Amino acid sequence: MPTTKLLITSALPYINGDIHIGHLVEHIQTDVFVRFQRLMGKTVLAICGADTHGTATMIAARKAGVSEQQIIERQVARHVADLAGFDVTYDRYGSTDAPDNKVLVERIWAALNAAGMVATRDVTQLFDPVAGTFLADRFVKGTCPKCGAADQDGDNCTVCGATYAPTDLKDPRSTLSGAKPELKSARHWFVELEKMRPFLEQWTQQSGAVAPAIARWIKGAFLIEGEPLRDWDVSRPAPYFGFEIPGAPGNFFYVWVDAPVGYIAATVEAERAHGRDGLAWWTDPAVEIHHNIGKDITYFHTLFWPAMLKAAGFQLPTRVHIHGWLTVNGAKMSKRDGTFINARAWLDSGLDPAGLRYYLASKLNGSADDLDLNFAEYQAKIDADLVGKVVNLASRTARFVPALAKSYPDDGGRFAAAAAESEAIAAAYARLDTADAVRRIMALADRANEYVEAAAPWALKKDPGKAEELARCCTVALNLFRQLCVY
Repeated sequence: MPTTKLLITSALPYINGDIHIGHLVEHIQTDVFVRFQRLMGKTVLAICGADTHGTATMIAARKAGVSEQQIIERQVARHVADLAGFDVTYDRYGSTDAPDNKVLVERIWAALNAAGMVATRDVTQLFDPVAGTFLADRFVKGTCPKCGAADQDGDNCTVCGATYAPTDLKDPRSTLSGAKPELKSARHWFVELEKMRPFLEQWTQQSGAVAPAIARWIKGAFLIEGEPLRDWDVSRPAPYFGFEIPGAPGNFFYVWVDAPVGYIAATVEAERAHGRDGLAWWTDPAVEIHHNIGKDITYFHTLFWPAMLKAAGFQLPTRVHIHGWLTVNGAKMSKRDGTFINARAWLDSGLDPAGLRYYLASKLNGSADDLDLNFAEYQAKIDADLVGKVVNLASRTARFVPALAKSYPDDGGRFAAAAAESEAIAAAYARLDTADAVRRIMALADRANEYVEAAAPWALKKDPGKAEELARCCTVALNLFRQLCVY
């Protein structure tokens, strides 16, 4: 029996920044997928929210002289408004600091404990002597210990793909203060992922939850034969903004524990507004769960997250869709070069947000390949495709139409041929290959415009004796235009 209910999520943007065009790759991809599934008659719940916990939020609140909750409230409103500017909406845009999330995190933590997967030991960690806090991975930069690439994050290298502990970095520095971190020891709590290895092997390699290329990468990078999975450090000592670990005063859950649980909490909140049980979406085997994420957080969504769900008895993701990074004019987004563009700046510039939606959709192919926003190509594509092929099809005929024909005229089989493409276009949308969908739709637009060129309604308009022929031409063109708009 075909699935009729889908839960679709985007990764949670961090609260300490605005939505930027890199985020929009994912949110637009998700929104297109949601719209397609609803058009196909499916019941869809679209979920997202703000990733709120961590040292950065705490430091930002201190600097601004406000509470962390005030920062969250302000930034959630900004995120929602900026996404709405690009016609992206969610049934619930939540916050990982929400009470529902705390309850769920503690429930999952209890399940991990009951499964015998929790251990403790002292950890030597980087400490910022200026900011007075231990440094989470994202607040350390340095040289990759594997390939030597400079200016890499504290947990993974964007050049060679290696993962490591921030203490392994060469020449580390704190991004909070610029200071050279010191080493300090503290008690930490761990989840022993190796105990879930048989399940993770099966789920990542055989379930179809990730693309084959991603499954091979996970196998080669983490599920290495003869090597145990690294224990997952799930705690951070005070000072830290987050949920305190039950029974461990002064110790808090690492942000990557409560961030994905935010998907479940936001589902609960969305359904509560309608008097329904949101947990049903996460316990019903008939529901498909789709996560859209960037490739930099594959590790968390394909190892940690399914292990948490499995231990707690929740449904596992049906598919984790992974996209690549966005470059601008062939280079990494850069504030210095003016290519790190916030969503609000795009909206304020007067550029049509629909243009960016179309351009990114024409590039996304359902794989983890990187995609480039080239502004010369952007202008050419919008002018040629949206203006020249689609909008022009209507503008060249609607202004001439005296009345539509009483029955649909002979169009050389164009409408029927385009209708026959529906299954292929739907299949492309279903696998998030919007690039293929766009190619197919533009090919249909070319055929429609060939018909208008041959019929020349602007010439027919000049001859009163050809009113019926003009009506037939405009009827065909406008019906083909409507068909393209639906696609």
